[in-house]
Amino acid sequence: MQQYCCIVCHMGISEDGFFKALSDRRRRLIIDELLARDQQSLFELCTRLISLQDVGISRHGISRHLQVLENVGVIEVKWNGNTKIHSLHPTPLSGLSQGWLSNF
Repeated sequence: MQQYCCIVCHMGISEDGFFKALSDRRRRLIIDELLARDQQSLFELCTRLISLQDVGISRHGISRHLQVLENVGVIEVKWNGNTKIHSLHPTPLSGLSQGWLSNF
């Protein structure tokens, strides 16, 4: 657990905040979508989540979930002109498998 705590604490994120961010099914679907196809705009994510995952959520709702994931360091954002491009940042997630969850 120490390694996981170090990763999360190093990023300035509480463990509870990190797990709370991952607790929402739609956020996990966003992570899955970025794992399958990294570097997507909000429009691309919305289109793929609605058509491939049958997620009934507005563009604004997805944007709020992306902000939560960005706040805990799971995704990174880069600007391409006027478009935000979202990418998966796997380090915090890999810390889960190397830390507390490795006990199971």
